[in-house]
Amino acid sequence: MKRIQRAAGVIVGSAVGDALGGPFEFGPQGAFSARFPAPGAGDEMCGGGGWDPGEATDDTQMAILVAESLLERGGLDLPDVFRFQRWAASDPKDIGVQTEDVLTNGMPWDLAAAIHFQVNQRAAGNGSLMRASASAVHFAAAGQEATMDAARRIAALTHGDRAAWEGTAIFHELIRVTFEDTDPLTALPDILTLVHPDHRGRYATVLAPDWHPDQATEFNGSVWPCLGSAVWALRTTTSFEDAMRAAIDLGGDTDTVAAVTGGLAGAYYGMAAIPARWTQPLHVPLPGFDGRVLRLAPCTPPRRGLWMRQVWQPA
Repeated sequence: MKRIQRAAGVIVGSAVGDALGGPFEFGPQGAFSARFPAPGAGDEMCGGGGWDPGEATDDTQMAILVAESLLERGGLDLPDVFRFQRWAASDPKDIGVQTEDVLTNGMPWDLAAAIHFQVNQRAAGNGSLMRASASAVHFAAAGQEATMDAARRIAALTHGDRAAWEGTAIFHELIRVTFEDTDPLTALPDILTLVHPDHRGRYATVLAPDWHPDQATEFNGSVWPCLGSAVWALRTTTSFEDAMRAAIDLGGDTDTVAAVTGGLAGAYYGMAAIPARWTQPLHVPLPGFDGRVLRLAPCTPPRRGLWMRQVWQPA
């Protein structure tokens, strides 16, 4: 499969998972399949819970802000990525409690997350993992060390706990190896050796072949079970659609678990595996940025080097 098909699959797959999962957030297990017992059995981009049909949540909104910064600045400019503050100040429909605390505490980009962590001693939510699709695509060609380093640095803008950095770095590297036509599941043992020793054991547990989300010791709004659940959904299914269904049926933080799963499954199966009935209604509001709403461009997948500008266009 061409790399560009996988790249578009990551970007679109993550957004699709986000929009599919949003209406089921904090709901019970099995709610998606109970409502849609078979593929296409009703309008799965149903909306609800404050979301319009096909509307992506803060997960995708923040991913696009990262992407736009990378493209406008020609690379990683951390103070510019912290345009997150402008978004947070514009009353988005949804924003994680931890992320909101960091982005509204009035501190500069290089202190806000660290001070939040010093005060609260808890910052291992999945809020940096949820937005990693665009950065994972952007840095994949730069190699293993560069992509994992970038993941950690972007994660640290809002999450002071290194656990969140390491989970985001694992996601970046899973995308990179998939682009190289390597099975990401077989690559996991090698990837785990690159994780900081203080966090390697916990990730080894949730990424093990015999781990099931029911074994999680934290809510899946935490970074460990969120990433573990996404890998589990990819491992135990055989299509993009089935991976989405498995992820959302776990309940809990369904938009983010499905967004992370969608990024992994989109890389694995490619853009062509994502159903048109899910991509057609997909749209992404960007609060704080001139009222823009983005939709998929009809030319998707894009030409090499123009992946973000050609995947999304103003509605």
